[in-house]
Amino acid sequence: MGTNRRSEIDVTGFQASAELSANLQRVLVDLIELHLQGKQAHWNVVGTNFRDLHLQLDELVDFAREASDTIAERMRALSAVPDGRSDTVAASTTLPQFPPYEHSTDEVVDLITARTYATVDTIRAVHDAVDAEDPSTADILHQLIDGLEKLAWLIKSENRKV
Repeated sequence: MGTNRRSEIDVTGFQASAELSANLQRVLVDLIELHLQGKQAHWNVVGTNFRDLHLQLDELVDFAREASDTIAERMRALSAVPDGRSDTVAASTTLPQFPPYEHSTDEVVDLITARTYATVDTIRAVHDAVDAEDPSTADILHQLIDGLEKLAWLIKSENRKV
C-alpha cells in the first residue's frame, strides 16, 4: 500500500505570531495614513516652489501606497490578516492629524517631514521584534526605512538654509 504524499507535505508554511501580526499592522496603518496625509498636502499646498513640492509629494504618496501594499501582502503570505479600513487607520495610527485647508510650501515641508519620520519611528520601534521572528520581513522593513528617510531628506531640504 502506498502512502499519500500530499499528507507528507507541509502546506501551512511559516505563520506569523500574534506579536508579528500586530507589529506589521502598526506599520501598515502608519503607511496608509502617510499616503493619505501626503495626498491631502499635495492637494492643498500653495506658495513658492509649489510645483517641485507638489511633485515630491506625489513621490512620497506613491512610495507609501506601494509600501502599504507590500506590508499587507507580506502579512497575507504569513497567514496574518491586514486591516486597512479607514476607521482602523484613524483609530490606530501614530501620525498626528494633518491640519485642514491650504498650507504654504514651508509649512507642508515641515508637516510632511515630521509625519514621514513618525512612520520611520514606528518601523524602527517594531524592527527588532520582527527581526527576531522573521528576518525576511525585517529586510522589507530595512528597505522601507531607507526609502522613507531618503524622501524625508529630499523634502526637508526645501526649507534648509545654508
